[in-house]
This record gives sequence, C-alpha cells and structure tokens, in this order.
Amino acid sequence: MKKLIYIFLFLFPIVAFSQQPWYKYSPIGYAWENVGKPGFSEGPAWGESLAFSPSGQPCVAYPDVANSSKATAMEFDGTNWVNVGNADFSAGTTSYTSLAFNPSDGQPYVAYSDGWNSNKATVMKFDGTNWVSVGNAGFSAGAAQYTRLAFSSSGQLYIAYTDSVNSWKATVMKFTGTNWVNVGNAGFSADGAWYISLVINQSGTPYIAYDDAGNSAKATVMKFNGTNWVNVGNAGFSAGTALYISLAFSPSDGQPYVAYSDGGNSLKATVMKFNGTNWVNVGNAGFSAGTTESTSLAFNPSGQSYVAYSDSVNSWAATVMKFDGTTWVDVGNAGFSAGGAGYTTLAFSPSGQPYVAYADFEYSYQATVMKYDSVYTGINSHQQQKVSIYPDPATEKITIEISGAVKQSNLTIVNIEGQQLITRQITGPKTQIDISTLPNGVYFVRLTNDKTVEVGKFVKQ
Repeated sequence: MKKLIYIFLFLFPIVAFSQQPWYKYSPIGYAWENVGKPGFSEGPAWGESLAFSPSGQPCVAYPDVANSSKATAMEFDGTNWVNVGNADFSAGTTSYTSLAFNPSDGQPYVAYSDGWNSNKATVMKFDGTNWVSVGNAGFSAGAAQYTRLAFSSSGQLYIAYTDSVNSWKATVMKFTGTNWVNVGNAGFSADGAWYISLVINQSGTPYIAYDDAGNSAKATVMKFNGTNWVNVGNAGFSAGTALYISLAFSPSDGQPYVAYSDGGNSLKATVMKFNGTNWVNVGNAGFSAGTTESTSLAFNPSGQSYVAYSDSVNSWAATVMKFDGTTWVDVGNAGFSAGGAGYTTLAFSPSGQPYVAYADFEYSYQATVMKYDSVYTGINSHQQQKVSIYPDPATEKITIEISGAVKQSNLTIVNIEGQQLITRQITGPKTQIDISTLPNGVYFVRLTNDKTVEVGKFVKQ
C-alpha cells in the first residue's frame, strides 16, 4: 500500500498538453482517451456491442443507420478503425446486435433481430473472407428482441432472446453445428423477459438475467441445470424495477453478479451478487451520483467489478466506476466522454484495460470507443511532446529532449513500484541517461521545476 501511495504522490500533479480534447480537466492525467478517431462509424451507431479478438484488438458491431441499419463490424488495427469484411453485411435492417468471438477458431460472430426475416433471430460469422449465416437465417420461431450471443469456453454457441411467439418470454437456443435447437423449453420464463443478458459460466452452464414482467419488472436470474431452467435465488430479487440489466461472473468467486438501473433507488446504479443462497448488494445500492442508463458490468482479470453507464448528472456522458472492496469509486473522471453517450458498453482488454463503446452525441451519434490508461501506463500518449523520451523501447541509453524554453529541472527515474533509481539535474534541451544497469521493465521519468511537473514513460528491454 505504501508503494501505491508513493507512486500517486510521485505523479501528482501532472501537467498535460492534450493532442485531442480530453473533456474534463484533472491534475492526474486525462486518463480516458479515444481509441482511434472519435465518431469513426459512417453514420449513427445505436446499440454497439464491444468485444476483443483473440489477438487483443477491440471490435464493435452495430446497426449502421447510414446504410439502412444493416449490420457492420469494425476493429481497431492499432491506428484506424477498419471494416471486418464488407460493411453492411446483413441482408436487411438489424437491431439488438450482439458480438462475440469463438474461442475455438477466433472468428467474430454477430447475432441480431433480422428485419429481412420478419425480425427473427439470425447469426452470422466472419469466415476470414465473408460474412456467412450460421445455420438458417431467421431461425427463431417468431420475432426476437434483445438478442444476446455467448460462447462457452469450449466453443458452444448460444443465443438468448425475448420470444414473440411465447408471449415475450425468454428463449435460449444453441447451435449444434448444423441446426439451432432449444435449450430446455422455449419461452421458459414465468412471464415477459426484457433487457436480457446471457452469460455462460466456466463450467459451461448458461445463465440469463432479465427484467421480469411477472415480478413487477424486478431482476430475475435463471440457469439451465441440464434439464430445466431454474431460478438462481429468488425471482424478482431487486428492490424495485431493474432496467438495463447486465450479468457477469466474478473470476474470483465464480458467482453471478448483476448491474442495473435501480427503480428502487431513483434509477441510480446498483450491483448485486449471489452469495450461494441470496442476492446481496455489492457496496451501497444506488451508488451512482444520479440516474443511469445503459448500465454495463464487467470484471478486470484480477476480479474487480466495474460498471459503465450514461450519467444523468454529467449531461448523460459516460462514467465508469469500480468497487474497491468497500465502496464504489470513479475510474478517472466522471462524465469523461465529450458529450452524451448512448448504449454504453464496457469490456476489458486481455491486458486488463477497460474500454467503453458508445453512440457519441458529440459526433452525430456515431461510434466512439475510449480506453482508460491509469497513471501507471500510457502517460506519453496524454502529452504533446513537450518532453520527448527516445528510443522507446531502449536498451542502453535514453535521450530526454525538452522543447520550448529550457528551465533547470530535477529529473527522477522510478520503477513501477515507486523506487527512485536515477536522479539528475537538467539544464539543456537534451540529456542522455545511461540505463544499461536497469532491469527490463517499465519506468517513469519525472521532470520538475518551479513552474511545472511533467511525466513520461519508457520501456527498458
């Protein structure tokens, strides 16, 4: 803990010079940054679904309003957002798009409500060249809403949806390799099921969470026990209505958690977990500052829970909070997006960075993705090169170059644990530092004078 506190003090405050608008001004570094160009889709992108490819690249799928709301998928290639296969690959209009990657072959799959097929469910996959149907297009018995796609760890493909031919109850199907078949009974929920969220746990058991019309629109979670769908704890366990339900499993304890906009707490965000017997609050219920929409729950690799949402007290901009073991705290600035954020979706990269995708009100509702770089990573990307450090990565020596008027500055190099390893005084525009004795790793460079504090980063390899 002392080391973490030291690093915080070491980095505070940082004077940053933005390359692009950072929207909220903070002394600790404008941590949320755009991934590529903001508003990168051709037109409005209502309802993005965000996932990471096996290679670690973020990918989004959405109905492309600029092209008759057909389905489009794009991935970030490290510099730009590019189409995965053809843009607008569906036969007709789509809604409720859901993106997932097959852990077996690494290919992206997209599910949606298919306007070309009477709004029935369709799933397509990218085969490396083209988007092709998985089984028959429009395979559900009737219209499907809230289509949600998920894979088990072994590569079994499932879809959940609100089923029009079964009084809008929940139905789950799986793909056998040839056909789509029901998992248990079709329309198995007690009544209408809205805002469905589908997750397959590590043992391969499918779970769904939803707004339960049979229980005053409160939250219900069910799982398939191999024969039937059964309630996980009590049905309708939330204090009030549960909108924008998001279900995820903790990698720490293996238990299901749900986040939602809580009608029992002025539509603020609430997270609950199942403790093996009952559903209990994670921290305080209604922990957000104000009303929320599009709540999205995810866990980082170490098992810490995060929630993203559209934040009413910040003009519906995106906010992310995490549970620190005691309370919910902001991740970076609250309301960090340039403007309002619709359909916020949260996912973690394989390296553990949170990413948020949303329809960006500042850019005509086009798609934007942002990621969070903490004070431990990505510092150089938050600054204009008033201070340049090169080469990066480096092996023997680094050069620190200062542009503009040169003031005498104190230079300190520390490691990720906050240990001071090298100290110098800088009096000229260029200074070369021998780093050959440093172990391989990530290091921070801090320059201080009577006016500013500036921080950079380099990698020794």
